[in-house]
Amino acid sequence: MTEILALVVVIGTILAMVKGYETRLVLITAGLTMGLIALDPLGGFDAFAKRMTSGSLIQSICSVMGFAFVMKYTKCDLHLVRLLAAKIDKVKLLIIPAGTIITFGVNIALPSAAGSAAAAGAAIIPVMIRAGVSPAVAAAAVIGGTFGSMLNPGTAHIPFIGDMAGISPMDVIINHQLPTIIAMLIGAIVLTVIAVMKKEHSGYAGDGESLESGDIKVNFLWALAPIVPIILLLLGATVIPEIKMGVPQAMLVGIIYTLAVTRANPSAVTKSFFSGMGEAFANVFGIIIAAAVFVFGLKATGLVDAGLGFLIGYPELAKLLGPVGTSALAILIGSGDAAAFAFNEAMTINAADFRLTIPDMGSATVLAGCFGRAMSPVAGATIVASAIAGVSPLEAAKRQWPGMITALGVTVLIML
Repeated sequence: MTEILALVVVIGTILAMVKGYETRLVLITAGLTMGLIALDPLGGFDAFAKRMTSGSLIQSICSVMGFAFVMKYTKCDLHLVRLLAAKIDKVKLLIIPAGTIITFGVNIALPSAAGSAAAAGAAIIPVMIRAGVSPAVAAAAVIGGTFGSMLNPGTAHIPFIGDMAGISPMDVIINHQLPTIIAMLIGAIVLTVIAVMKKEHSGYAGDGESLESGDIKVNFLWALAPIVPIILLLLGATVIPEIKMGVPQAMLVGIIYTLAVTRANPSAVTKSFFSGMGEAFANVFGIIIAAAVFVFGLKATGLVDAGLGFLIGYPELAKLLGPVGTSALAILIGSGDAAAFAFNEAMTINAADFRLTIPDMGSATVLAGCFGRAMSPVAGATIVASAIAGVSPLEAAKRQWPGMITALGVTVLIML
């Protein structure tokens, strides 16, 4: 009976999230409700408090977001985008995959999907439209590159999976970097094919309109600032082990470099950094905390044990439940984070029971959430890119569906 009541709560949770209720509120409420059902009303509060002190997660997530705020304040992110987009209008047929690849690269350095869509889209989308690409395809090209953050060791899911597996964030990235890049290329290629078939790759009526390049003259040293921490982390993890450092340390070095080349006001930069850290804890780490309460409820009611018992008997279902379920929910609510965190904490920790590794199962689930978000008309990145292009978010999202579904299938085949 307890499991049945818990299942009702889970269904209600999904419906509430689909209707757009605040994600953290829904997850915490559901977790506490299941705690009451399991006659453990205080367990949810304990889970909340315990997750608040996950040191390595807090360090990585908050420092990365703080760094991103500094990049926005100094406009170094805009210099990077304009540098990458400077010659895109000369690529012709390859302009669509080039737009995706550039956004993907920007999203590695600037791990916010919506932020990268805004920064990259502001420069790339007008150039693509000027070259004759339809606005919907131009927006979709940018949206398709918004999971480059999977190669950023500070992205919330990376240290989360690393903690479970007992490995470093860079080891998690090395494990899934090839499937991630392949998925991005699949999405870009499929979108290009669709655009050619629909004759949306050239000849748009807006072709020939003047491109507003803005008043920023690209400074290469400024443009380099957003990727300095990534370069340091990659070099330290591969060819120069002497400079190996953690994510927070790399972010601080990046800020020092930024101060040196931009000569920005140190006080303002400091305020931006700590504002970003606060934003990260509230809006990113907050979801992790809420998901922990929800998972407590699932475990306390026995629903997780029941599900694990079933999946252990049919391990092939576990390989599909995480990716497919996470992707489907992400399409509905515009974010795959909550579902991915919840599934990974509840199921991926037991990956060995499904004859899988924690890094493979965890990363495949997170990637699936990224693919679902890219197909969602209510995702922040989709809304931002569509607004820049001047089209309906649904029109842009629809053009992503074939490529992202294909990428999901390939990812499952490669990793699971």
